[in-house]
Amino acid sequence: MNDTIAVKPAVTLIGVTTRTTNAQEAGANGLLSGLWDSYFTSGISERAQVNNGHLIYALYTDYESDASGAYTVLIGHERADAQAELPDGLEQATVPEAKFMVFKTKKGPVYEVVAQAWGEIWAFFEHSSIERTYGGDYELYDGRTFDPANAEVDIYIAIK
Repeated sequence: MNDTIAVKPAVTLIGVTTRTTNAQEAGANGLLSGLWDSYFTSGISERAQVNNGHLIYALYTDYESDASGAYTVLIGHERADAQAELPDGLEQATVPEAKFMVFKTKKGPVYEVVAQAWGEIWAFFEHSSIERTYGGDYELYDGRTFDPANAEVDIYIAIK
């Protein structure tokens, strides 16, 4: 898994959300696969003005504590007008300006490579002097080239 450092400006997102924990996602009652189903049926880019509609964000935000606590996930797009009224069933969240460590997954089935990468990310930060901020982390998918059977995903982890 490759990693680099990048500073990114704040961005406001619009999408579908759920609140979960890593423990819940590891079991049979995980919510993320259902959230992805909701995203694909939501028609977000047709219902709301978005920028860079080909970029799909899976934002992890509102952390209760750290990787072991509850957090909110929003799957969606960059919002074109953060002041516009929210369409029914959609939520808004902002990724704050931050310094990110960017991890690139291996190529392979999306659910496998993303889960494997998160495991490696957690292990990395357990043994690293680099600290996470838990201010907003995200997976970034390019819808123009996305192949669920052979995906490669960038994961942005906010750091101090």
